[in-house]
Parts: sequence; C-alpha cells; structure tokens
Amino acid sequence: MTSSRIPGFYKLSPKERLDAIVEFSGLSEEDRKVLEKSFLTVEQADKMIENAVGSLPVPLGFAANFLINGKDYLVPMATEEPSVIAAASNAAKICRVKGGVKSETTSPIMIGQIHLSGVSNQDEAERKILSEKERIIETCNSCDSTLVRLGGGAKDLEIRKLEKTIVVHLLVDCRDAMGANAVNTMAEKIAPVLEELSGGKAVLRILSNLAVHRLVKSSAVFDKEELGGEDVVDAIVEISEIAKTDIYRASTHNKGVMNGISALVLATGNDTRAVEAGVHSYAGRGKSYLPVTSFRKNSEGDLVGELEIPMAVGIVGGATKNHPIARANLNVLGVSSASELAEIIGAVGLCQNLAALKALASEGIQKGHMKLHSKKAESEKTGTTSGLNISNSKEDV
Repeated sequence: MTSSRIPGFYKLSPKERLDAIVEFSGLSEEDRKVLEKSFLTVEQADKMIENAVGSLPVPLGFAANFLINGKDYLVPMATEEPSVIAAASNAAKICRVKGGVKSETTSPIMIGQIHLSGVSNQDEAERKILSEKERIIETCNSCDSTLVRLGGGAKDLEIRKLEKTIVVHLLVDCRDAMGANAVNTMAEKIAPVLEELSGGKAVLRILSNLAVHRLVKSSAVFDKEELGGEDVVDAIVEISEIAKTDIYRASTHNKGVMNGISALVLATGNDTRAVEAGVHSYAGRGKSYLPVTSFRKNSEGDLVGELEIPMAVGIVGGATKNHPIARANLNVLGVSSASELAEIIGAVGLCQNLAALKALASEGIQKGHMKLHSKKAESEKTGTTSGLNISNSKEDV
C-alpha cells in the first residue's frame, strides 16, 4: 500500500486499521506492539517527569488521505475530541483532487533573548555588542559542538531597544531539534559578556516561543464540487473575512486550526504549549489578533486556502526520543527532518480549519460533531469502543 487514500478506513476494526498503518509505513513489529498497548509504564513516566505515579492516556488515531508535497502520509493525532480526525481526513480528501497540500518551511532558527536593564546609553551598548558579534557567536557555539557539526548553531545577533531594556536576540539554527535547551544554554553563557559590554544587568536569558524566523507556509486548492458547490465556497470566504475584523471570531477560527495541530504535535512528543503560544502570539503580533489562515475563490470557482505560522518542533531529543509511542508515530510518518514534520503540521492545520469552516458554511458545526458524540455514547453502551481511534465517521471515506 502506497497511498494514504484508504476508502472505508473508518469501517475497519482497530486491529485492521493498525494492519493498514503497518502495511503503509513498513512499521517494525516492535513499534506495532507499542501502538497496540498505547500506554506508558510507570517506569517510563518516571524517566520523563518528576513525582510520576502513572500516565493519562489520550485516544490516538490516524487521519487518512493526506497528500503533502506529492507524498502520502497517514497522520497520527492524539485528541480527546470527537470529529477532529474525521474532519481532517475529509478535508485532506477534498484537496487531493487538486494535488493535495503544498507546504514549505524557512530555516529552523530560534530566538534566544537576553534582556539587559539599567543600560544608560542604549546606542553605545548596541555599538559595542555588535562590534563583538563574532566573539559572542563563537562563545555560543562552544556550548554545542554537535549542533555546529550538523550545520546548526548560533548564526547572528539582533538588537531591540525598548523603553527600559535593551534586548539581544541570539539567532540559533536548531536543525532537527526544537532547540529550547541549546538556545537557553547559549543565552546563559553569553549573558555575562553582554553585561560587561552594555553596562547593564541581564534580567532574562531564555528563548522566545514567538519563532518568527521558523515558519511553515501551507496552501491548497479545495475543489468546489467536493465542497458542495460555489455557494459553499462563497460562504467560507465570507466567514474567513469575518475573522479578520472580529477578534472574538478570530479566536475560535484559530482554535479550529489548533485542533489538528495540537493533536499531531502531542502525538509526536513535541511541546504543545510552546507551539500554541507561538501561533497565538504570531496571530496577535500586529495591531490586532488575526486569523492565521485565509481563504479566497480562484478563477475556476474553487477555494484556495493558505496558512502561515511559526512551527518550532523537533524529531530528536526530549519526549520525541523518550516516549515510545511518539517514536512509533514518527516512524509511521517516516519524516527525515524537523522541517518535514513542520510541513505536515501546517498541512493538517489548514485542512482542519477548512473542515470547520465547511461545516459552518453548510450544515452547521453541531450536526457531525454531535453525531460522533452519539456514536461514542452508543459504543460505550454496547461495550464496542476500543483501540486506536474512537473519533471516525463516514466523513473520512
């Protein structure tokens, strides 16, 4: 099996779904057993956090139909909310007709911030710091020779002058790591140097989750007939425009994006809070809080969707290394870099948002959502709910 387009995927039993996933991805027998168990032992949890006593399982499912940059993916999603996985699968099916999702990323540059207070002459401090830029960067890169050997490491400095502080931004290429540990170590290392040069005191030495240099941009064309006609296209465009003028709507609009993103970020052992903070602060970086997606109608009457967000994720280190289910999920995806994972995440966010807007523009959000709640309740009555995915419906065929 080479295609993520699996008609009737939702009709399969959990075991049959897992069989299909293994066949698609070439998953090892060890990883298969990890997904079948789908829980952490207390011993595993104790290695990840302090004061561990157990784990809190969250349903894990796989969204089908995703075609991203010409490559098929079955996408792991960890979520407690019915309809999320089915909706993402359905939206991915709709845009497959026009070639799927196109995603691209910028360099994996993270920002380390050193806030210097008590600087009497900010212009002079800026001049001195920039004159020593090469020495500062060399000092940073002495902290992580492995990152430098892989082509990453500290690359540049930026300086921002605020009312009460001068802020040095250390720009670090984190390669396939999210990068928090590396960036924080570097920021702490150079803080004394910056204090000496500026005459100020380093009151903060930590990365920023507003990763404006580490972006993912995704776009797709959604076929008008698959959506339900040009009336639905027009309605989605209108709803999208409303989110640009109403912060209350924009908040819910972006939540629809994050339904998919957070589920995939969690399933791969990445930091959901960091990603969510980055996306929402990026949405509010201007004069108002705005939607992170936009939709328009093209000359053929089809719907064009676009997304742009910061995406700081990794495939090495942290829980992506220590959590066996996260590692198995990454193996199903078959990603070779953090940038590829970010491109998948952007595609999922765009499709998830489209699915929500489609429901709002046609039958309303509750019809499919509550149907899945009812399905779940009925399954609980009959005792048939089990396995990897309890949130599928006919929407994902």
